[in-house]
Amino acid sequence: MTGSRYAFDNDHDESANRHRHLAAMYDDFTLRRITELGLAAGQRCLELGAGGGSVAARLAGLGAKVLATDLNVRHLPPDGRYDILQHDLRRDPVPAGPWDLIHARLLLLHLGSRAEILTRLAAALAPGGVLLIEDFETTFRKGVLRAPTPADAAIYDAYHEALAERVMPSFGNDPTWAGRVHAAMLDAGLTDVTTEVHARSWPGGSAGALLQASNIVQQRAALRDAGLADADLDRILELLNDPGMVVRGHLLYSTAGRA
Repeated sequence: MTGSRYAFDNDHDESANRHRHLAAMYDDFTLRRITELGLAAGQRCLELGAGGGSVAARLAGLGAKVLATDLNVRHLPPDGRYDILQHDLRRDPVPAGPWDLIHARLLLLHLGSRAEILTRLAAALAPGGVLLIEDFETTFRKGVLRAPTPADAAIYDAYHEALAERVMPSFGNDPTWAGRVHAAMLDAGLTDVTTEVHARSWPGGSAGALLQASNIVQQRAALRDAGLADADLDRILELLNDPGMVVRGHLLYSTAGRA
């Protein structure tokens, strides 16, 4: 992707924690969406940006034939019940289908050519196949549900604003993309397009709070460059481990369309 790069490299020491937190936060929701969309045993499933492989493993456990792909496959266990392909969706063709299900979670928002990629994915579906794209919409604020002090709430809001409005866009991330996927699927000729928006509360020490801590660990230098002091970042890390701090997860737009 021209002018963009992935902000959360799988080679970083924190990446395994990130995959674990995301699985705890969203796998149950994602699998409910997939099963409601009609996944059946024996269907061919393409899991893009598979990360740690948690979704691919659960799809395989339901009897699907799964190909899990990622730019960096180091966290995908080689003894899983699915096939693995190192793959760059920006430059490589969509793996040969046709596919009954193509799923990508928290992937396309990072890719500069995301709209063109969605069109290619739609074209790779089997008749009746489903494309499910799940991405964060990060423009909505009010992320603090409870904080020990008003100053703590303000410092967390400042972190979220810096991450969403300055750090992530510098890597090519589009914070408005999730809200535009529904229209993009219709424009690509898909039918029965539906969007479900998911978010919940996360107290300090829970998976959702610790994902924010992982953000800080991986992007501390960029957050400093965006105006946050080290003392502020240290305080936010303390808060994210404090059960008295409660944050709201990003809005996850889960959009599905059928060929």
